[in-house]
Amino acid sequence: MNAVAPSRDLVESLVRQALTRHLGRPLAPSAAPAPLVVNSSARHMHVTQEGLEILFGAGAQLEVHKWLYQEGQFASKQTVTLIGPRKRIIPNLRILGPCRNLTQIELAYTDSIQLGIDIPVRASGDIEGTPGGYIMGPKGMLEMKNGIIRAARHVHMGPEDAAFYGVKHLDHMKLRITADKCTTTFEDLLVRVDKSFKLEVHIDTDEANACALEHATQMELLR
Repeated sequence: MNAVAPSRDLVESLVRQALTRHLGRPLAPSAAPAPLVVNSSARHMHVTQEGLEILFGAGAQLEVHKWLYQEGQFASKQTVTLIGPRKRIIPNLRILGPCRNLTQIELAYTDSIQLGIDIPVRASGDIEGTPGGYIMGPKGMLEMKNGIIRAARHVHMGPEDAAFYGVKHLDHMKLRITADKCTTTFEDLLVRVDKSFKLEVHIDTDEANACALEHATQMELLR
């Protein structure tokens, strides 16, 4: 009786299982499941429905100005004015939609200098103990007790992307940008994993300018 050679798929499956037992985690696929996208996140505001109605009137709804890379997320047509200490302001602060369950403003370091306040680096939603301010809309004024942050640089990814890079939710990675014969590496890139996410890195405008992101020739995520 002639022996039948195992199929390539079977061999690869057995090797993968053996390596999984040895390494303690799944082996990443040979190619990234999605292309790496790096975007500069300009200063913006997230708002609750209640806050939106204070600023724009009862029954106000956010209107789409431009759809963003992540599914269902958009820059709205509505903008507001942020008023900081000593009446320093940031006008035309765009609201991102849809509405959220907390009000939060994300700025860059140069914005904090303009406002004259010390703004901590935080993950989105971590606003306890952060500074606040006043938000002026066409229909009213909203007082924020806290919620102004410099958003921690981060990467959105789905479960397949996380498996490829060998990371999990709330891990940290590095981002290397090569542009104009100058390479910049950002550390402490927060990993955010959700099945609804597409692979995308967010850095703020200061960071994007520092690494010449618009002229990037190579972008890499590193463990």
